[in-house]
Formats: sequence, structure tokens, C-alpha cells
Amino acid sequence: MPATVAFDRITVEPGKCGGKPCIRGTRITVRRVLEILATYRDRAEMFREYPFLDEEDLTQALRYGAASVDGDVRYLNLVA
Repeated sequence: MPATVAFDRITVEPGKCGGKPCIRGTRITVRRVLEILATYRDRAEMFREYPFLDEEDLTQALRYGAASVDGDVRYLNLVA
């Protein structure tokens, strides 16, 4: 993964979800998105259950998970 990849849909707010990375300022954590992806085989069903998520949210959650395994998470939207 290129070092310049930005995670523009992943935000971290100290007072929200214990400062864990979330999707677009919501209260759904990246970890929860990864759990959802692991649970649902059918994307259409998943999107019915979680209509506020879209493909780019899933892609960035997966990329973020991969980058964090290597300690290569650098570009986050940190919200004060």
C-alpha cells in the first residue's frame, strides 16, 4: 500500500467511542465494520442492515486494518 494513502472517511474524536477510529464521524468503529464484513456473506443483505455504510467505507476500513497491522497508519482525519 502506498505511504501516501489517505483515510478521509476514518475519523478519530477523543470524546467519541473512546477515541477509536470511526467511519465518517459516526459512532460505528472501524473494528465494527470489519466484524460486519466478516459476518455477512451477502453484501446486499449487509447494506440493507447497515444502509449508512457504502462501498468506500468498507474499502477504507479494510485498508485501515491492513495498514494498522504493519503500523503504517499515518493519514487520519483527527477531529478536535
